[in-house]
Amino acid sequence: MAKPRPTLAQEIAEAAVAFQQETTGHAPKAVTVVLSQDTLVIALHDALSRAEKDLSKSPSGAGQVREFHQHLFSTSSQWLLKQIERVTGVEWHEAVVEVEPVSGDVVQAFARSAKVQVFRMAPSDTGKARSGRNAEKPLTEGGRR
Repeated sequence: MAKPRPTLAQEIAEAAVAFQQETTGHAPKAVTVVLSQDTLVIALHDALSRAEKDLSKSPSGAGQVREFHQHLFSTSSQWLLKQIERVTGVEWHEAVVEVEPVSGDVVQAFARSAKVQVFRMAPSDTGKARSGRNAEKPLTEGGRR
């Protein structure tokens, strides 16, 4: 029996894991890929090393971890971008990365034409999404490559 061909999301996830492993030496525990017509979001869950998580316990350390990953992504993401373009057949013009030091998640977002902004839902005591001005907290805005 022939092995089924991976989906686009699976191929993108494999490329993202390979990129994370190669650039940081630490593979994420799980990956979520969301692909729409003009936007791609890759969430690397528990992607930080133990040392990065420990450093992130202080606000200044968390800032250092964020800055490190943003710099690393901006200077070395060409390989990942080429893999994503190969898999999707689409040229992506905008890319941004954001790190959530507390959870250890790394989010990579790509867009074909629009400016990328990454938002994180504020935690809720009831487990339900809140509405209103504080429902989302902007983490970063991406700039043109």
